[in-house]
Amino acid sequence: MTGRDDLAADARDVSAPGGPAQGDAAGLPGVRPGWSRYVTVHDDGGDGDVRWHVLDNAGDLAGRDVRGTLLAVHGNPTWSYLWRDLLAAGAAHGWRVAAVDHLGMGLSQRDGRVRRLADRVRELGALTDTLGLTGPVVTVGHDWGGVISLGWALEHRDRLAGVVLTNTAVHHDDATEIPGLLRLAGHPAVHGWATSGTDTFLRTTLALPRPALPDDVREAYRRPYRTRHDRQAIADFVADIPAGPDHPSRATLDAIAEGVTTLDVPALIMWGPRDPVFQGRYLRDLLRRLPQADVHRFERAGHLLHEEADVAGTVVAWLDARGIAAGTGGATDAATVDGAGETSDGAAEAPDGGPTPAVSDPAAVERLPLAGVLEAQRHRSGPAVVALRDGRVEELGWADLATRVERLAVGLLDAGVQPGQRVSLLVTPGVDLTTALFACLRIGAVVVVADQGLGLAGMSRAVRGADPSHLIGIDRALVAARAMGWPGRRIAVSDLPEPRRRALGVGPSLAELIGRGAHLLASGTTLPPEPGPDAEAAVLFTSGSTGPAKGVLYTHGRLAAMRDALGATYGIGPSSALVAGFAPFALLATAAGAVSVTPDMDVTAPATLTAAALADAVAAIDAEAVFASPSALRNVLATAPGLTADQRTALGGVELFLSAGAPIPPELLARVAEIMPGASAHTPYGMTEVLPLTDVDLDEIRAAARDAEDGVRGAGNGTCVGTPVQGARLRIIPLDALGAATGEPTEEPGVTGEVLATAPHLKERYDRLWATQAASADPPGWHRTGDVGHLDARGRLWIEGRHAHVIATADGVLTPVAVEHRVEQVHGVRRAAVVGVGPAGTQQVVVVLETDPAVDPSSGRRPALATPGLTRAVRRAAGVPVAAVLRVAELPTDIRHNSKIERGRLAAWAEGVLAGGRMSAP
Repeated sequence: MTGRDDLAADARDVSAPGGPAQGDAAGLPGVRPGWSRYVTVHDDGGDGDVRWHVLDNAGDLAGRDVRGTLLAVHGNPTWSYLWRDLLAAGAAHGWRVAAVDHLGMGLSQRDGRVRRLADRVRELGALTDTLGLTGPVVTVGHDWGGVISLGWALEHRDRLAGVVLTNTAVHHDDATEIPGLLRLAGHPAVHGWATSGTDTFLRTTLALPRPALPDDVREAYRRPYRTRHDRQAIADFVADIPAGPDHPSRATLDAIAEGVTTLDVPALIMWGPRDPVFQGRYLRDLLRRLPQADVHRFERAGHLLHEEADVAGTVVAWLDARGIAAGTGGATDAATVDGAGETSDGAAEAPDGGPTPAVSDPAAVERLPLAGVLEAQRHRSGPAVVALRDGRVEELGWADLATRVERLAVGLLDAGVQPGQRVSLLVTPGVDLTTALFACLRIGAVVVVADQGLGLAGMSRAVRGADPSHLIGIDRALVAARAMGWPGRRIAVSDLPEPRRRALGVGPSLAELIGRGAHLLASGTTLPPEPGPDAEAAVLFTSGSTGPAKGVLYTHGRLAAMRDALGATYGIGPSSALVAGFAPFALLATAAGAVSVTPDMDVTAPATLTAAALADAVAAIDAEAVFASPSALRNVLATAPGLTADQRTALGGVELFLSAGAPIPPELLARVAEIMPGASAHTPYGMTEVLPLTDVDLDEIRAAARDAEDGVRGAGNGTCVGTPVQGARLRIIPLDALGAATGEPTEEPGVTGEVLATAPHLKERYDRLWATQAASADPPGWHRTGDVGHLDARGRLWIEGRHAHVIATADGVLTPVAVEHRVEQVHGVRRAAVVGVGPAGTQQVVVVLETDPAVDPSSGRRPALATPGLTRAVRRAAGVPVAAVLRVAELPTDIRHNSKIERGRLAAWAEGVLAGGRMSAP
């Protein structure tokens, strides 16, 4: 191969036959001068000279050390313009980016030749030889360009340092149809006019991003494809999709798919799940072929995720984290980011560089396996699990539970559920959920718990994101799974009539699997050894109060550490009986050997818990402990006047009650203590990623309030959530003038910043959210909680709100919680949210109120400006300048706990309203 470079400035008449479609790319939005160039390549195979267009940032790197080259390959019907942000990010981080236009595509030469997949791979190799790319090279591919880039990677292993893929596929199962959009585009009656005769295929693709592409960006994508001649390669690409085994490109595709399994370089897959073409099955296949791959799903993105998410920033962050660069000798250990961010000895690295005590490593302590508690408690009499539902009592004793779990575990293995496979549990709390969960844990399957508290849309996103191989569900969950196409082979909780089983696509039921397991055990089948502490155990989900719910992966060791932290903090163990108003606590109670009862309530709506239902649950097992969310406790108080004497007596026997899920005012704790007078009132602080993290009781809250009045350093200005539980450690990352957490982590009292935490029961990682995990595990082994707060001189943590809700005013940074507390003391105010509107650095404070209907006759009506009198009272109480006071019928909260106020949503609403928008409900 020989060749020469023709810089874009020397581009000749673009209308000449065989020339590029529309000149160079200079002047297009996001394209820097000097990037657009032409490269003439001679192919010794007989094709003669061909002229490629390349966006190349090499000029930006003149005189600098270059870490390597990113070879960026677009798909159909885009062109190298897709990678403009990557060129900028690459240049800033020392990476050359060569983004190519396939021949016949973008601004590269049109010669009328029909090219197959093998031709595309060979021609790309000829181009890179001409460009002199010697390595290290990281291929970056999208759509059909992903396949071509992988074909190049397999033929250039000596130069290959890594692969990056976005929404692509290397294999299609002939037993299933290709996606509908591609079937339509490839149909003989549609193909010609939709792909080349008109720009329908192109316009349809460009209409996919949300929000819509800016006009100038959309026009930039369309620029090379104005005429039928320009678009012929779009049609050829569609025709070259190997939709069947006899397609001319099928053998090449199969060879690439098989070869990918032999790649041992670091890999990153970024995915936009809202893609009508590259669906979840293709990501699943890629992960099977590239098990070492890091994955990041941009939940709100689709096919053109490069236009909807920070793909470029994620790529350069990944390259840094993996240590991929010339002279580095390869990639760093994946565990530095994908695991809990541990150092080589497993101890979390402290912000000051010193290791935490060994207790922070869950593997450092020998713990009873999660499912092992059932055998240990098999001899006990009395119930293990109780559920009250619709006036009925469902319960199971310890011996029966242990037997049922063992039989189901064997039955699941026999049915094809394998260790490491994911099983989605869509089952209401009670005997069936407990049995299914512990059976899965026992065989090493990974349980996916996307509870109904996420709402149907949130639960659907969660299930799809976790991509389970199996799904165990109640009847209505199976209906939803069928209707919404949730992944996983379906197993019914209850026996179903054969017609309904077929209609829902359901295999065996739990009863059938338990029966099969009993038969196999009787014939000598045994279970495999218990999973080890590092084996994956569960994917849980955040509440989704600050965006789409995130999957949080726990190992067996970390879940066992969570169980043990609850036991050490609250004395929950084999002698305990617990009322669980939140399903995860019921399951952890069982793992601790405690008896648990789920009250008669809608678990998807904690505020449906009544005082009577709580008292009946306490009485059912003589419970000495109660867990419920703040919204549940509010309804308990509201319905307490209807308690009978026996129910009041039952509640009087409670010794401990816990409330978590959102900050809880001490006044509310005190009122709850009045109906459970013998109980110690605790409010643990934590999150799905690490729970519990701190603990405080009502007496300590009152003591902290006195310390604030007495001027104890750091006391006050927030909600006191207590001191760290055993094994947990806290630091604070100070905020800068715009509210960003950029300072050095500190334990200095009174310094406000983002809360940084570590503990033995800290999550392993976020699930398929590489960039989120990398950002949160900074420094490695710690977790940036997203909450802001400070420590006081007695080591207590005070929470001041969410980091995302910090208000950056002209007078400095303001956090919302303390202001909200002061406003909530105003007569007639039930709840308050403090938000900022306007640009960071000059934001104005707006207070949004929910008023008490007993005081305010307009409470519950349409949103409005607060009355002048109420506005004056709020401004006096706030202690900070308040630009406006708005009243709403109800402050929006998260679905799961009904407690966390969605300040971000309120801020956007308030900004719109105050700018003259319609005064609708937020």
